[in-house]
Amino acid sequence: MQLSDVIIRDIAPADNAAIARIIRTSLEEFGANHPGTVYYDKETDHLYELFQSTPGSWYFIATHNEQLLGGAGIFPTKGLPEGTCELVKMYLHANARGLGLGQRLLHTCFAKAKELGYTHMYLETMPELNRAIPMYEKNGFHYLDGPMGQTGHFGCAIQMMKAL
Repeated sequence: MQLSDVIIRDIAPADNAAIARIIRTSLEEFGANHPGTVYYDKETDHLYELFQSTPGSWYFIATHNEQLLGGAGIFPTKGLPEGTCELVKMYLHANARGLGLGQRLLHTCFAKAKELGYTHMYLETMPELNRAIPMYEKNGFHYLDGPMGQTGHFGCAIQMMKAL
């Protein structure tokens, strides 16, 4: 698979089950399927509806030959500082990792966040998902001393922020 052949598009209703499966399978694979994470969020099964009903949010799906490879989004999480969105639900199928697709999704989210008027991007992650952390660091995210906003993800021990 060539990265140039991957299509990044907006989420559609038919994507809900496949992206929920990728999210939960990824968390299981890395041993991060514990309470206080997206693994247990009921919204994980209804991402299309969540993003369609929330102004200032957007979710992208990556596909190759109509096979869903993963996704990532931005969300105006309650309690974040003015002008800040959260990078959310960025997960890739195991076969899609290590190809630069995460980087491409991340930059797609940066562009959309800027277009929507955001000035900063916040994220939460876990030590178990340590393969993504160097990518966040390389793209300008810096560590915070604790959580921000009302994400409900008390299982995420790492918080980071980036100026857009």
